[in-house]
Amino acid sequence: MKKILRSKKGISPILATLLLIVIAVAAVIVTYAWVMTFTGTTIQQAGVMLAKENVSWPTASSIKVVIKNTGTSNAKITAVYLGTSSTNLNLTTTMSPTSATINAGSTSTFTITYTWTANTRYYFKFATDTAVSLEFSEKSP
Repeated sequence: MKKILRSKKGISPILATLLLIVIAVAAVIVTYAWVMTFTGTTIQQAGVMLAKENVSWPTASSIKVVIKNTGTSNAKITAVYLGTSSTNLNLTTTMSPTSATINAGSTSTFTITYTWTANTRYYFKFATDTAVSLEFSEKSP
């Protein structure tokens, strides 16, 4: 019985070192893959980020909307939809400028020709040449 206990040997120090190195490299690879996936989706989402800065009602037949692009890519406004319901928006063709590029970090002012009614909530949708759009509502004075 004593002979069996004395003949047990552990793994060699070289094999133990190699095993630890392999485990460490595997952990680094898994962490790198996760970080690259996470930052890749975050950067793509931050490309174009539109926000409403101001809406004014200068005349009974016009609306001015100031939009800011807080993203990292430029956005071209291709269409504006307007209506009194979020589910029933109509394409507005009388907008100045008819299409505009909002550079990253800057603002643009759009004047929409539309006869509006006082104390009515209006819904806006600004569509871009990408999949990003800006939707918001504002109550007229």
